[in-house]
Amino acid sequence: MNIHEYQAKAILKSYGAAVAQGAVITGADQIDKAVDSMPGPVWVVKSQIHAGGRGKGTFKELPPEAKGGVRVSFSSEEAKANAKEMFGKTLVTAQTGAAGKTVNRLYIEAGADIGRELYLSILVDRAVGKVAFVVSTEGGMDIETVAHDTPEKIHSVAINHSTGCTDADAATLADALALDGTAREEGIALFKALYQAFTEKDMSLLEINPLVVTKDNHVQVLDAKVSFDNNALFRHPDIMELRDITEEDPKELEASKYDLAYIALDGDIGCMVNGAGLAMATMDIIKLYGSEPANFLDVGGGASKEKVTAAFKIITADPNVKGILVNIFGGIMRCDVIAEGVVQAAKDVKLSVPLVVRLEGTKVAEGKAILEASDLDLIAADDLNDAAEKIVKAVKGN
Repeated sequence: MNIHEYQAKAILKSYGAAVAQGAVITGADQIDKAVDSMPGPVWVVKSQIHAGGRGKGTFKELPPEAKGGVRVSFSSEEAKANAKEMFGKTLVTAQTGAAGKTVNRLYIEAGADIGRELYLSILVDRAVGKVAFVVSTEGGMDIETVAHDTPEKIHSVAINHSTGCTDADAATLADALALDGTAREEGIALFKALYQAFTEKDMSLLEINPLVVTKDNHVQVLDAKVSFDNNALFRHPDIMELRDITEEDPKELEASKYDLAYIALDGDIGCMVNGAGLAMATMDIIKLYGSEPANFLDVGGGASKEKVTAAFKIITADPNVKGILVNIFGGIMRCDVIAEGVVQAAKDVKLSVPLVVRLEGTKVAEGKAILEASDLDLIAADDLNDAAEKIVKAVKGN
């Protein structure tokens, strides 16, 4: 689960991180009061959406040359004008896709007297099986660009879970970021606090870009991006309250109601599969045959007919879907249950796109009989290669 920048900063502040004074805006009528609550002389107006690249983004409703989704203002009048221009508009960034996201929240923050910009993130490094810090002196830039162009400027420090972030670990990070004096002392304390926040709140990612050293040599969190492990949210009702469902894909939100593992993608072939590994293989083979999957969807090992019907409806709700591939290998999941769900769902949604079904495993004969007895205009497949080839041909009209 993702949260907004201002929410992430509130959590980090509770662990002792230094953040600037700020005010949240959830309605246009709050803009003047929020700006006036900041002391100036610099105000930063930040769009709050679940996507990176906001500063370089563009608004659909504004001219291309208009300033992006993060704007530095040097008077209260300018800050108010920027906020009123941005609020309610559709911000398009490299991470939102062409559709963009509507800016329903703004964050007005006091400006910082920046001396240096640094990069810091904490994540789970699966290569070493530990939580690790990734830091660089090249903050404020896309970390992918830094890693590609100057990989020697990226430093990774894995943390031993049994000891946590020690003074030695924190000192190593301070050295990597070339911190000295007061900034070094504050940095060492901050690194330990961030690790504590990461582990106690079951975060999956904590990214601060930039982490700044001010001109008077203090450390401050200037931006923050935090994601949480969905499987651990039951332990954190306070975090669950931060969820902003307006930022989530409606199809993914609907899927969560049925405990379906669904992720929307950019292709045109909808997939319904049981098992994450088989789902990945199905997406790969669709690409191999020259098309792109429209989603990842795992119905799980013990889905009911109702769950399968819901999954089918979610797939067909995507206007980009031009064909559907159902690929089921029945172990715990029975093929006859899948077949009943497919038939019911296809009738409910009045299916008008090609449908290829591959069934194998438990109750496969019964499942195929159910499909054959229906009046659905579907295409049967013998194996995964056959299924992928048939759905790609059907979608492309070959």
